[in-house]
Amino acid sequence: MKYLMFVCRDKSIEFSAQDRAGIGPDVEAWVAEMEGRGVRLQGHTLAPVDSAAAVRVRAGELLVTHGPLVETNESISGFNLLECADLDEAIEVSAKHPIARFGTIELRPFAEG
Repeated sequence: MKYLMFVCRDKSIEFSAQDRAGIGPDVEAWVAEMEGRGVRLQGHTLAPVDSAAAVRVRAGELLVTHGPLVETNESISGFNLLECADLDEAIEVSAKHPIARFGTIELRPFAEG
């Protein structure tokens, strides 16, 4: 079953200098493990939320909002496309992601059909 895994950083939680130094290698190790297991199909870090644009069309008029759609402490900082046997495996994989210690990992299964 395919899942989109949103990696959400909580800006209210401060990274220590040790956390900052270790997060890159920790994420690289997670990627290597999950690709080795065949559950991570792809993923990428996203640009900062202030570079976002929300696009809407209402009554034929284009509306563009620059910056985050909603101001919150958490924002999506990256994604991973997973192929897991079931939700339990997707949860196990997500719980191992280093950002789970500093934010939230949201799992969304692909709709069937």
